[in-house]
Amino acid sequence: MFLARLSLQALLAAAMILAAAAETIPLPQPKPETGVHTDKPIEKQLPQPATTSEPAPLPSADSVNPNRFGAKPADAAYGAFQRGLYKTAYNLALVRAQNGDPAAQTLVAEILSRGLGVPLNAAEAAKWYALAAEQGVPESQFQYALMLLDGRYVKKDAKEAYALMQAAAEAGNQLAQFNFAQILVQQDPGDAGLAKAVSYYERAAATGLADAQYAMSQIYANGVGGKPHDDAQARRLLAQAARQNYDTAQIDLAAWMIEGRGGARDLKSAFGWTKQAAEGGNVAAQNRLAKLYMQGIGTDPDLVLAGAWYIVARRAGLIDPQMDDFLQGLSDGETKQALQKANRLP
Repeated sequence: MFLARLSLQALLAAAMILAAAAETIPLPQPKPETGVHTDKPIEKQLPQPATTSEPAPLPSADSVNPNRFGAKPADAAYGAFQRGLYKTAYNLALVRAQNGDPAAQTLVAEILSRGLGVPLNAAEAAKWYALAAEQGVPESQFQYALMLLDGRYVKKDAKEAYALMQAAAEAGNQLAQFNFAQILVQQDPGDAGLAKAVSYYERAAATGLADAQYAMSQIYANGVGGKPHDDAQARRLLAQAARQNYDTAQIDLAAWMIEGRGGARDLKSAFGWTKQAAEGGNVAAQNRLAKLYMQGIGTDPDLVLAGAWYIVARRAGLIDPQMDDFLQGLSDGETKQALQKANRLP
């Protein structure tokens, strides 16, 4: 979707390590790590929540919140959907949707847009989202706004998308709040745009949206958008996002813990967060973890594991001259062990 690649432009000063190539893990010293936390705006955007870029996992009976449909459809349709009987839910909801029920219209659109029990039909889903959006259902307003911005299934209309996204954000939809903040920053780059966006990032962060928690951590880390510079608050927000398996936050939090920024230095926890991000497939974290093993930061030194993790990162395309030199310095036996371990790592 369009918003999956919106730029935050002037937001944030901490350079996102997600795509970094050769970085240096610092030895336990007060000096910050080069290239990780600077006073320049980052050039890469925050990742968009997964619900707008890839199909979300199928909902379970316990996880579906009827409020996202505007109201609980007062018949068996919602119950069938909740139990995973999507074809039945579609057939039951369609009757109510055709009679103008906005909750049923949203449910039908949801089923069609994700191909749950019926063939995926985004164009037909757009029709139902539009009808429910007209009746003020925030979820439909958000989804239809994304479609208007994207322009693949309906005619592109940025003005209408803006209005619907704002309405959904004001109604409390967390993804709409985050995305509307993104729009505001895109439209008005610089601190003025951030000042307009901050309240929406903040509200989304308060609901637990990891993307927004990370955005707010960077806002506090740099004292922009009308917020004071507050490393302690920034670190708390990084931790909140990291606990939700947000890998960029995990890497940043680890760097802050090594540096002692925003709180006490904690090398063991820094190692743990880096390892979690590395095991989750983050290539930059894999290279960092290799350096932590190499230098014995937060863990016992282990040259074989250091080599193994760098081999994994290198296979994914990350080239680090420092680590290339390190590999060259391993003995034949250590190199063989590192390759064997790398083949078993995630």
